[in-house]
Amino acid sequence: MNFDLSDLRAFVSVAQLASFRAAAQALHVSQPALSRRVDKLEQALGMRLFERSTRKVELNAMGRSFLPRAQHVLSELEGALLGMTELSERIRGLVTVACIPSAVDNFVAQAAGGFHARFPRIRLRVLDQPAPDVLLSVSRSEADFGIGYLGTREPDLEFEELSSEPFVLACRADHPLAGRAQVRWEELAEVECIGLAAGGGNRLLIDQGLAHLARRPNWIGEVLHVPALLSLIQAGVGVGAVPKHALSGGSGQALVGVDLVEPVLGRQVGIISRRGQPPTPAVQAFRDVIVAQARTRRSAARSRRRKP
Repeated sequence: MNFDLSDLRAFVSVAQLASFRAAAQALHVSQPALSRRVDKLEQALGMRLFERSTRKVELNAMGRSFLPRAQHVLSELEGALLGMTELSERIRGLVTVACIPSAVDNFVAQAAGGFHARFPRIRLRVLDQPAPDVLLSVSRSEADFGIGYLGTREPDLEFEELSSEPFVLACRADHPLAGRAQVRWEELAEVECIGLAAGGGNRLLIDQGLAHLARRPNWIGEVLHVPALLSLIQAGVGVGAVPKHALSGGSGQALVGVDLVEPVLGRQVGIISRRGQPPTPAVQAFRDVIVAQARTRRSAARSRRRKP
């Protein structure tokens, strides 16, 4: 067949980014040159791989079927190169991660610095999305893997736990509840609370866990994502229940976290990937950094708990 690896890279990049323009920028080529590469591949295969319109481009059935095969071929090549340290600065590629916004700082951002230093020409693309959208991005091959708290029971997806975290009450240091060691969920019926959007993954976990209570939090407003919730709390607009790790970065550092009890609610955050589809070496390398850092944090937390 008359095509080469640059044609495969063009196809995979367009498939992942759903844009000829973005793919051309990622590969550092002109958009017409990228289009010629994709056309060449389609002609060699004797089939169309994309459905194109003036507003969007997306894989057709043949393209969705061919994408894992193309990624496998590129994976084999990248595997040979990634094993040669002296070539690390010459390797190019794209790693796409779908991640819930509250986990970007603790997992993706902390891993990105060291990874970029080692592989400076591998680009990182982060899709900060609600938990259900993370699942969709992974299942549709729009992301190489995801980080979220849903997907533990999806038959076509694999879930590798990174951390287990409880929900805590986030409030300003000058709030009356900030000095407490614990706060019961029913006590939140007496204070103004900002909630995460009804129907979202975090809110679903909270609503299910509090279904048996006679008195529930006094929600005076809601937001879609945890970072926005922290910003409102910092501005003095009520208090809110957030995953504990969300307070360790960004605007959360200026807030106090108080344990929420009766009941204790929490969530498991992990890496979500497609079952039966091995990652490319570049993707595996970035995953390994994230997993290693998560293990280090867990070990440090256990050491702190053992200290008298």
